[in-house]
Amino acid sequence: MIRQAEYGHEDTTYRAAGGQAGIRKLIDCFFDIMASEPRYRTIYDWHPADREESRDKLALFLCGWMGGPRLFVEKYGRIRIPDAHRHLQVTAVERDLWLECMARALRQQDYADDLVDYLLQQLSIPAERVRQACTRM
Repeated sequence: MIRQAEYGHEDTTYRAAGGQAGIRKLIDCFFDIMASEPRYRTIYDWHPADREESRDKLALFLCGWMGGPRLFVEKYGRIRIPDAHRHLQVTAVERDLWLECMARALRQQDYADDLVDYLLQQLSIPAERVRQACTRM
């Protein structure tokens, strides 16, 4: 069993999240939650009509972000998350809705509570950077 103190080192977070299969399951749940309620419509509508590519991009990105293989870079090339979202209107409201959907998805996985806490803490950093990038327009 991986302890929270080990998350963020090498591939421990990736392995704790279930590797690529576990992360894909998480992202499918995340997108299903966004689609499930009208209050998430704004952030759900940011994604193209064919959301399969958006699901794929986020899952592959998180694989590398969690210390696993850099599958996003191999398939799509390099990305700077704030710059990739700069065209969107992301305020604190949208940032918090995104984090809320992710929190709900994380809690629906078979993840240890300390992994969920760790991931939410870590995901809040790029979420805030996206908000900041989008308000500098």
